Amino acid sequence: MTAKTAAAAARAIVYGYPRQGQNRELKKAVEGYWKNRVGADALRETAAELRRETWQQLAGAGVHEVPTGDFSYYDHVLDTSVMVGAIPGRHREAVDADALDGYFAMARGTQDVAPLEMTKWFDTNYHYLVPELGPDTEFTAESAKQVAEFQEALALGLTPRPVLVGPVTYLLLAKPAPGVAPDFEPLTLLDRLLPVYAEVLADLRAAGAGWVQLDEPALVQDRTPAELNAAARAYRELGGLADRPQLLVASYFGRLGEALAVLAKAPVDGLALDFTESGAGNLDDLAAAGGLPGKRLVAGVVNGRNIWINDYEKSLATLGTLLGLADRVDVSASCSLLHVPLDADAEHDIDPRIARWLAFAKQKTEEIVVLARGLGAGTDTIAAELAANRADLASRTDAALTRDPAVRARTAAVTDADGRRSQPYPERAAAQRAHLGLPPLPTTTIGSFPQTTELRTARADLRAGRIDEAGYEERIKDEIREVLSFQEKAGLDVLVHGEPERNDMVQYFAERLTGYLATQHGWVQSYGTRYVRPPVLAGDISRPEPMTVRWTTYAQSLTARPVKGMLTGPVTMLAWSFVRDDQPLGDTARQVALALRDEVNDLEAGGTSVIQVDEPALRETLPLRAAEHAAYLEWATESFRLATSGVRPGTQIHTHMCYAEFGDIVQAIDDLDADVISLEAARSHMQVAGELAAHGYPREAGPGVYDIHSPRIPSTEEAAALLRRGLEAIPATRLWVNPDCGLKTRGWPETRASLENLVAAAREVRAELPTEAV
Repeated sequence: MTAKTAAAAARAIVYGYPRQGQNRELKKAVEGYWKNRVGADALRETAAELRRETWQQLAGAGVHEVPTGDFSYYDHVLDTSVMVGAIPGRHREAVDADALDGYFAMARGTQDVAPLEMTKWFDTNYHYLVPELGPDTEFTAESAKQVAEFQEALALGLTPRPVLVGPVTYLLLAKPAPGVAPDFEPLTLLDRLLPVYAEVLADLRAAGAGWVQLDEPALVQDRTPAELNAAARAYRELGGLADRPQLLVASYFGRLGEALAVLAKAPVDGLALDFTESGAGNLDDLAAAGGLPGKRLVAGVVNGRNIWINDYEKSLATLGTLLGLADRVDVSASCSLLHVPLDADAEHDIDPRIARWLAFAKQKTEEIVVLARGLGAGTDTIAAELAANRADLASRTDAALTRDPAVRARTAAVTDADGRRSQPYPERAAAQRAHLGLPPLPTTTIGSFPQTTELRTARADLRAGRIDEAGYEERIKDEIREVLSFQEKAGLDVLVHGEPERNDMVQYFAERLTGYLATQHGWVQSYGTRYVRPPVLAGDISRPEPMTVRWTTYAQSLTARPVKGMLTGPVTMLAWSFVRDDQPLGDTARQVALALRDEVNDLEAGGTSVIQVDEPALRETLPLRAAEHAAYLEWATESFRLATSGVRPGTQIHTHMCYAEFGDIVQAIDDLDADVISLEAARSHMQVAGELAAHGYPREAGPGVYDIHSPRIPSTEEAAALLRRGLEAIPATRLWVNPDCGLKTRGWPETRASLENLVAAAREVRAELPTEAV
C-alpha cells in the first residue's frame, strides 16, 4: 500500500476509556451493592448503561472501532484472572457459590479470606490485583464477559474491538502464590496459558469479532532474551491459529525497544505504539526496522496520561513520517484514556485562559478524530482546528501566570548543603530516642482516620454556605479531640490528628500552593471504587502561608504524647497531579520541595517533634527502563531531602510508601535519609522487611501489619505473626508497628477493632523480647 493509500485509510482509535461515569455512577452502584442497598441486577444494569453511553459517545465523535472488554467492576487484570480461570484456592468456594461475590472477595477479601495483593500498574497511579500462580495452576477459558460485552456493542450497530490483557504481560505481572517457592517464574506457564487465549479468541471470532486488541505493556520494560523469546513464541502460536480474529498487539507507556523486532516479525496483523514523549524512540526504531510491511500501525500521538492539549502540527509531522512504514496508519492516544478524567467541559470554575489548555478523555477523543481526518483527507480539512490549536498553545507559552521570578531565583540558589541533615543518622537517632522516650516496637498509624459522612457533610455545608467557617472549624476540632482520645485509650505511642480537614492528600496541599488549580469533576480511578481528583500543576510553586501548622499544634496541645505532622512529599505531589510538561520534572519537584521545606520548618517551630512526609509515589514514578532510573532517583531523592533537611537532629522525620515493588529502590529509600519509613507489607507477607535487611538498611522501619484496603479486621494473632516475621529481618530497636496505609477509606468500627488488635499484638511481641532489647 502506498503512503497516500495508508493516509486515506486512517481511522481514529481508542484503546480504552474511563469506566466510572460522569457522576461516578459505577462507584456508587458497586459500593451500594457491598452495603446491600443495590441488588446484583441493578448493579449490572448500571454497568451496562455506562458501557452503552461510552460506546455511543465514542462512535458519535468519529471513533471507528469502540473498545469492549476494558470495562471492569474493579480491575481489568482481575477480570483477566477470571477469564483464564486463575482463581486462588482460598477464593474458589466463594466464586463457585456466587461469581460476583467471589469476584469482590478476590479484590477486597472477607473476614476469613485475604484478598489478592494489590500494586501499581507500571508507572501510573492505577492499582491492579496481582495474579497468584504456581506450578500446579491449571487455566480454563471463561470468555462470557468478553463475548457478552462485544455483543452488547454489536447490537448497537457499532464496530467493537475487544481488548484483552496479553498473555505475556499477564504472566509477567503475576507472582508466586502463597506457599509456592519464591523463585517460581509464572512465565513458565506460558505454554499452558496460550491454549486458553486461543479458545477465548475463537469464541470472540465466532461472535463476529474482526479485530481483537492484546495489550502487552510489559514489553516496554527491560526484558531478558528468555522473556523476548517467550513473547515471540506466544505470538507465533496465537498468530498462527487457523480460526482467529485479526490481532492488534498494543504497547504503551514507552519505547518498545528490543521487543519491536520480535512483534514486527510475528504473524499478527497490527501493532500499536506510543509516539508521545515517553515513547519517542519508537519512531526511530520503527524506521530502522524497515517499518511494518503488511501490517496495521496504530500510532499513539495523543498523550493518554496527561491533560494538556495536543500539538496538532507536531503530531501530524510524526504521522506523516509514519506513512509508508505500514500498510495502514491509524491514530490513537498513547494508552487507554483510563488515566485521565472524563470531560474538561464540565469544569466551570477554571480560569477560561487555562481551560483552553486542557484536554480530558472526551477532548482527547476529539483530538484523535481531528488528527485522523487531517492525516486521511489532508490538513486543509482541519484548517480551523489547526489555527485554534496554534493560538491555544501560544497562549500557554506566553502566559505570565506560569512563571514566578521569585520562585525561580530561590530554586536557582539551592546548594548541596540545603539537602543534608546537620548530623548523621546515628547521632540523630540517639537524640530522638532521648527526646521522644518511645518503647521498643512503637505503635503509630500512617496519618488519616475515617472520613465519616458527617465530615463530608460538614465540608459540603461549608461550600454551600449552610454553615460558616467558625462552625466548620468547631466540627473539625471535635473530630480531632475524638480521634486523639481514641488513640490514647487504644494505647498508640505516636498519635496523629486524623486529617479531618483534608479532602485528599495531594489536593489539600495543591489548593494552598500557588501554581496549582483544582478540578470539580476530574475524577480518575486509583483502584476499585477509589477515585481521586488529581490537581493540575500549571505554574511555578510557592507556599503563601502555613498549611497544616494550626491543626497539628492544636492536636499537640491536647495530649502529652507526640503528634505527627503530616505532609505529602514533592514526588507524590507531582505524580498524583497532572504535572506541567513545559519544564523538566526535577525543576518542578525542587519548587515543591522548597514550599514543603517552609512547612516542615514551621511545624518544628510550633513544637512538632515527629514529621511525616509521605512519598508513596516514589516507586511508581520510577521509569520503566533501568537506563533512566539513576537520573530520576537523583532528583527524586534530592527533592525529599531538600524538603526535610532544615530541622534539628532531635526532630524525627518519617516517610511512607505503599502498594509498590520496593526491592529495586531500596538504595533510593536509603538515600532519602529519613529517620523512619513505613511501608505496605501485610498483603505481601512482610516481603519488604527482608528486602530492607538484605540491603543493610540502617534506619528504623515500620512494615505494615494491617491491610487497610480490605474490610477485614486482622486478629491480634495475625498481626503478631506478621510482627514476628518482621523481627526476623529488622531488630526490635528499629522496628515500628503500624498499618499499611492511611485509614481514610475505612469505617470506624473496623478501624477501632483493628488498631486495638495492632496495639495488643505489639504488647504481646514486646513482652517476648529479651531484656536487653527492652
